Amino acid sequence: MKVTLESYGGLAAAANLRRRPHVLNTDDLSESAAAELARLVDAAAATPEEEQNGRARDAMSYVITVEDGDRSTVLTQSDTAKSPEFAALLARLRVHFAQQR
Repeated sequence: MKVTLESYGGLAAAANLRRRPHVLNTDDLSESAAAELARLVDAAAATPEEEQNGRARDAMSYVITVEDGDRSTVLTQSDTAKSPEFAALLARLRVHFAQQR
């Protein structure tokens, strides 16, 4: 499974335009870490997107693309409307990518 994280917007939106998306391949993870990531992806995909209220025009938006075999799932949420399941997946991805630096 390949998971890609892209971030858009925020106060530094212009600086983020040139950033490459972060990519995580579960083949590079331990079996337990890959299973945990799959569980988080399934939970986030099963939860409907939160409704945008439009109050924070400078909020960050996140696109998580999950490719698993022939299946591709795109999850999109923002700081103003983020389900707890999406937030948990996002937090796990951020920890992984921070450790890769």
